[in-house]
Amino acid sequence: MALKKIILGMAVIGCATTLSTANAGEFITLGTGGVTGVYYPVGGAICRLVNKNKDQHGVRCTVESTGGSVYNVNTIRSGELDVAIAQSDVQWLAHNGKGKFEKAGPFKGLRSVFAVHPEAVTIMARKDANIRHIKDLVGKRVNIGNPGSGTEAIWSVMWDALGKTNKDLALAAQMKSSETPAALCDNKIDAINWVAGHPFAGASEASNTCDVIMVEVSGPKIDALVKDNAYFRYADIPGSLYKGSPKATKTFGVGAVFVTSTQTPSKTVYELTKAVFENFDAFKKLHPALSHLTKKEMISNAMSSPLHEGAIKYYKEVGLM
Repeated sequence: MALKKIILGMAVIGCATTLSTANAGEFITLGTGGVTGVYYPVGGAICRLVNKNKDQHGVRCTVESTGGSVYNVNTIRSGELDVAIAQSDVQWLAHNGKGKFEKAGPFKGLRSVFAVHPEAVTIMARKDANIRHIKDLVGKRVNIGNPGSGTEAIWSVMWDALGKTNKDLALAAQMKSSETPAALCDNKIDAINWVAGHPFAGASEASNTCDVIMVEVSGPKIDALVKDNAYFRYADIPGSLYKGSPKATKTFGVGAVFVTSTQTPSKTVYELTKAVFENFDAFKKLHPALSHLTKKEMISNAMSSPLHEGAIKYYKEVGLM
């Protein structure tokens, strides 16, 4: 029997996976984002759960890194990837043909599977850069996010909402997430913009290497941004999670959502969903960012595009819908 290859991509922070069903002989590759982020270990966790019963359903999962949310959604659309993790804002914009996806038009075939961890806009600055609030970034050297990432996409929306352009920065750097902690501590940049679940390895690395602080992202224009866009939500980065920031930091953020398209077979999505939800307690223990998840929230927070029929089939079978 000829093998059919199916590719999945996971956004913002890096990886790729392969599933092979006994009946269809499918292989799934899961892409995440940067290796210092949360997407990479979350992708690995999902692959381990899928592979746990590979002898029963024939599905295998392997992990690679990608450029992030925008990249993942675009490659799903082109048929190069079939499943991915993407930020909820990027997902909504792609489905509706807005923002970076306006030229390509609405991606009406984009589908949700389930939401995973919340992701906060996270700005960390070197303490001697005198940056305490997002408004203090004017005239500074900031890593805004690597091209094609959800981090870069949300930076553009946020900075524009504040009435600013990248010309208001001394430098708008676009290094990979893994490169930014060293660049910050080596005084090559003054601040880093991440969109991440917490605890986050990149933030821990920077705070353990040099004196840094978390930067507050708040104010009337941020309030308006959250109010006007259903995929945004307020967030607090817990105090004492990183050295130099003993108090909670106000910010906002999005959710990370496992996405696919109508071209991905229902059985494949069904088996993937089942692997996570029937090993739910083990899944939540695989990374601290997953510890507060509930099954109901994983479904309700995934609605920036319609649910895939394979996921719906599983949710109805177990009484979650």
